[in-house]
Amino acid sequence: MPARTRAPRPPAARPGSRPPAARPGSRPRTTRLPAVRRGGDRGQVAVEFAGAMPLILLLVVAAWQCVLIGYGFSLAGDAADQAARAGAVRGDAECREAGGEHVTAAWAPQVRCLGAADGVYRVEVRLTLPVLYPGLLDLGVTIPGDAGAAMEREAR
Repeated sequence: MPARTRAPRPPAARPGSRPPAARPGSRPRTTRLPAVRRGGDRGQVAVEFAGAMPLILLLVVAAWQCVLIGYGFSLAGDAADQAARAGAVRGDAECREAGGEHVTAAWAPQVRCLGAADGVYRVEVRLTLPVLYPGLLDLGVTIPGDAGAAMEREAR
Protein backbone atom coordinates (compact mmCIF):
# COMPACT_ATOMS: atom_id res chain seq x y z
CA MET A 1 0.00 0.00 0.00
CA PRO A 2 1.43 3.33 -0.92
CA ALA A 3 2.25 5.77 1.85
CA ARG A 4 -0.23 8.51 2.43
CA THR A 5 1.04 11.91 1.76
CA ARG A 6 -0.24 14.94 3.47
CA ALA A 7 -0.94 18.23 1.86
CA PRO A 8 1.66 20.80 2.82
CA ARG A 9 0.61 23.00 5.77
CA PRO A 10 0.68 26.72 5.29
CA PRO A 11 3.47 28.43 7.17
CA ALA A 12 2.61 29.71 10.68
CA ALA A 13 1.71 33.35 10.83
CA ARG A 14 4.31 35.62 12.28
CA PRO A 15 3.27 38.19 14.91
CA GLY A 16 2.07 41.35 13.22
CA SER A 17 1.48 39.69 9.84
CA ARG A 18 -1.81 39.54 7.99
CA PRO A 19 -3.80 36.35 7.69
CA PRO A 20 -3.58 34.62 4.31
CA ALA A 21 -5.93 35.88 1.64
CA ALA A 22 -9.19 34.00 1.16
CA ARG A 23 -9.52 31.67 -1.76
CA PRO A 24 -11.16 33.21 -4.81
CA GLY A 25 -14.90 32.74 -4.74
CA SER A 26 -15.11 31.94 -1.04
CA ARG A 27 -16.97 34.04 1.51
CA PRO A 28 -14.97 35.91 4.14
CA ARG A 29 -15.06 34.37 7.60
CA THR A 30 -17.34 36.03 10.09
CA THR A 31 -17.53 35.36 13.76
CA ARG A 32 -21.05 34.72 14.90
CA LEU A 33 -22.19 35.41 18.39
CA PRO A 34 -24.39 32.91 20.13
CA ALA A 35 -28.11 33.59 19.83
CA VAL A 36 -28.22 34.66 23.45
CA ARG A 37 -25.83 37.58 22.82
CA ARG A 38 -27.88 39.09 20.03
CA GLY A 39 -29.18 42.45 21.17
CA GLY A 40 -26.07 42.80 23.32
CA ASP A 41 -26.09 45.30 26.13
CA ARG A 42 -29.11 47.22 24.94
CA GLY A 43 -30.79 48.87 27.91
CA GLN A 44 -27.93 48.08 30.28
CA VAL A 45 -27.18 51.76 30.93
CA ALA A 46 -30.83 52.42 31.76
CA VAL A 47 -30.90 49.52 34.20
CA GLU A 48 -27.69 50.64 35.92
CA PHE A 49 -28.95 54.24 36.10
CA ALA A 50 -32.24 53.11 37.62
CA GLY A 51 -30.33 51.06 40.18
CA ALA A 52 -28.01 53.95 41.07
CA MET A 53 -30.74 56.63 41.16
CA PRO A 54 -31.85 55.99 44.78
CA LEU A 55 -28.24 56.36 45.94
CA ILE A 56 -27.81 59.56 43.94
CA LEU A 57 -31.03 61.01 45.38
CA LEU A 58 -29.99 60.04 48.90
CA LEU A 59 -26.68 61.84 48.46
CA VAL A 60 -28.42 64.96 47.12
CA VAL A 61 -30.88 64.97 50.04
CA ALA A 62 -28.02 64.51 52.55
CA ALA A 63 -26.06 67.37 50.97
CA TRP A 64 -29.14 69.62 51.03
CA GLN A 65 -29.77 68.77 54.70
CA CYS A 66 -26.16 69.70 55.52
CA VAL A 67 -26.64 73.03 53.74
CA LEU A 68 -29.83 73.59 55.74
CA ILE A 69 -28.00 72.86 59.01
CA GLY A 70 -25.30 75.37 58.12
CA TYR A 71 -27.91 77.95 57.17
CA GLY A 72 -29.69 77.32 60.48
CA PHE A 73 -26.51 78.01 62.47
CA SER A 74 -25.97 81.21 60.49
CA LEU A 75 -29.58 82.26 61.01
CA ALA A 76 -29.48 81.54 64.76
CA GLY A 77 -26.22 83.45 65.22
CA ASP A 78 -27.51 86.44 63.27
CA ALA A 79 -30.79 86.50 65.21
CA ALA A 80 -28.85 86.37 68.50
CA ASP A 81 -26.59 89.22 67.36
CA GLN A 82 -29.56 91.41 66.42
CA ALA A 83 -31.38 90.62 69.66
CA ALA A 84 -28.28 91.34 71.78
CA ARG A 85 -27.74 94.67 70.06
CA ALA A 86 -31.40 95.67 70.48
CA GLY A 87 -31.38 94.54 74.12
CA ALA A 88 -28.18 96.40 74.92
CA VAL A 89 -29.59 99.63 73.49
CA ARG A 90 -33.36 99.47 74.20
CA GLY A 91 -34.03 96.72 76.78
CA ASP A 92 -35.64 93.27 77.10
CA ALA A 93 -38.86 93.93 75.16
CA GLU A 94 -36.94 95.05 72.08
CA CYS A 95 -34.56 92.11 72.52
CA ARG A 96 -37.32 89.50 72.17
CA GLU A 97 -38.86 91.30 69.21
CA ALA A 98 -35.55 91.72 67.35
CA GLY A 99 -34.56 88.06 67.93
CA GLY A 100 -37.46 86.71 65.91
CA GLU A 101 -37.83 89.57 63.46
CA HIS A 102 -35.83 88.06 60.57
CA VAL A 103 -36.52 84.38 61.37
CA THR A 104 -39.70 82.84 59.97
CA ALA A 105 -42.08 80.94 62.23
CA ALA A 106 -41.18 77.71 60.40
CA TRP A 107 -37.88 77.63 62.33
CA ALA A 108 -39.81 78.00 65.63
CA PRO A 109 -37.42 80.58 67.13
CA GLN A 110 -37.03 80.71 70.92
CA VAL A 111 -35.35 83.89 72.15
CA ARG A 112 -34.00 84.10 75.71
CA CYS A 113 -32.79 87.52 76.74
CA LEU A 114 -30.44 86.87 79.66
CA GLY A 115 -29.85 90.55 80.46
CA ALA A 116 -26.72 92.46 81.34
CA ALA A 117 -23.84 91.04 83.35
CA ASP A 118 -20.48 92.84 83.62
CA GLY A 119 -21.54 95.40 81.02
CA VAL A 120 -22.46 92.77 78.36
CA TYR A 121 -26.04 92.01 77.35
CA ARG A 122 -26.35 88.25 76.61
CA VAL A 123 -28.91 86.49 74.42
CA GLU A 124 -29.58 82.84 73.48
CA VAL A 125 -31.59 81.90 70.41
CA ARG A 126 -32.72 78.35 69.62
CA LEU A 127 -34.14 77.27 66.26
CA THR A 128 -35.80 73.94 65.44
CA LEU A 129 -34.03 72.08 62.61
CA PRO A 130 -36.40 71.28 59.72
CA VAL A 131 -36.21 68.34 57.34
CA LEU A 132 -35.49 69.46 53.74
CA TYR A 133 -37.64 72.59 53.89
CA PRO A 134 -38.54 74.90 56.81
CA GLY A 135 -42.11 74.20 57.89
CA LEU A 136 -42.30 70.78 56.21
CA LEU A 137 -41.25 68.48 59.06
CA ASP A 138 -39.14 69.06 62.18
CA LEU A 139 -36.45 66.71 63.43
CA GLY A 140 -36.81 67.92 67.00
CA VAL A 141 -33.17 69.00 67.04
CA THR A 142 -32.43 72.56 68.11
CA ILE A 143 -29.75 74.81 66.69
CA PRO A 144 -28.23 77.20 69.23
CA GLY A 145 -27.14 80.77 68.68
CA ASP A 146 -25.51 82.85 71.43
CA ALA A 147 -24.42 86.47 71.34
CA GLY A 148 -23.47 89.38 73.52
CA ALA A 149 -23.31 93.13 73.03
CA ALA A 150 -21.79 95.90 75.11
CA MET A 151 -24.39 97.83 77.12
CA GLU A 152 -25.23 101.25 75.72
CA ARG A 153 -28.49 102.94 76.57
CA GLU A 154 -29.99 105.56 74.31
CA ALA A 155 -30.12 109.06 75.74
CA ARG A 156 -33.69 110.13 76.40
